[in-house]
Amino acid sequence: MRFEGKRAIVTGGSRGIGRACVVRLVREGAAVAIVYHHNRQAAEQLMAELSEAPGSVCAFQADVRDFRRAAEIVDQLLQQWERIDVLVNSAGIIQDGLMGSMTPEQWRDVVETNLFGTYNYCRAVTQPMMMQRSGAIVNLSSTAAEFASRGQVNYAASKGGINGLTRALAKELAARNIRVNAVAPGMIETDMSQVVRGLAGEQIKNAIPLRRIGKPEEVAAVVAFLASDEAAYLTGQVIRVDGGLSLGGY
Repeated sequence: MRFEGKRAIVTGGSRGIGRACVVRLVREGAAVAIVYHHNRQAAEQLMAELSEAPGSVCAFQADVRDFRRAAEIVDQLLQQWERIDVLVNSAGIIQDGLMGSMTPEQWRDVVETNLFGTYNYCRAVTQPMMMQRSGAIVNLSSTAAEFASRGQVNYAASKGGINGLTRALAKELAARNIRVNAVAPGMIETDMSQVVRGLAGEQIKNAIPLRRIGKPEEVAAVVAFLASDEAAYLTGQVIRVDGGLSLGGY
């Protein structure tokens, strides 16, 4: 098991891609702390589902935009675990709308959740990982950072920021043997993408060379690889998991 004895935090871990990441890490032996926002029932259901897995799981309620809460959670886990080996920043939201009608609240909520939330947890684990001279951070970006659609200026900006953060932080932390990478999913079968998938219908599949929507588990597999020792020589990378969508054309 690749993560036996490893300690990990997954934000947005009760649903979608984050949930799939938690399942993958726990089943490969990690102790995982889920950070969830509202859905305690989903977090508890996931913990019950993984109760007999090789690893273990616990949960913390938090708004990832809360800097102090992120620090509290990391401090509490350090007291319990003594180290943190992996951070997966998966928490994210969308509030699509054209710029001409986008409210400041729509802009702020998306950018603060997606980008500031990623900063908050990266910031909280940086010192502990530097002291232990090891660690792996995987941020969830999106192909929208480079191939944005109409109505996604806030989302595209937040994910573009994550790409920049990932590359710059990778340079800062490499000397301490801490790797920072990002995964940029395309169209994945999650609750968050349901509206877009519903509007696009079969047309979106025709634009994807593999002719299908991706599964959260397929993204989680790449996240787990980047978080593992198998990716020991990878840092500062943004890996697209999009079925070839970003290649363009039909």
